[in-house]
Amino acid sequence: MSETIEEKIKTYRTAPFDARFPNTNQTRNCYQNYLDFHRCNKALSSKGQDVAPCQWYQRVYKSLCPMGWVSKWDEQIENGNFPGKI
Repeated sequence: MSETIEEKIKTYRTAPFDARFPNTNQTRNCYQNYLDFHRCNKALSSKGQDVAPCQWYQRVYKSLCPMGWVSKWDEQIENGNFPGKI
């Protein structure tokens, strides 16, 4: 039985294990998923495609990242001084 992306998103509870980030400190995992979400949105929306698959990254970073960080990063993106490459 193969689940679709939408079904996986609906049953999502918390961030799954990511072999790129094996340590208990999940700061890099948080930041990478935040970047991946915004990169995904930018790539798909520029092509006029549905950005629904990007919600996976958003759910992961929201479960890992402190909301204070996310608010700060969102503000930096709005002001054009976010240090990451999106």
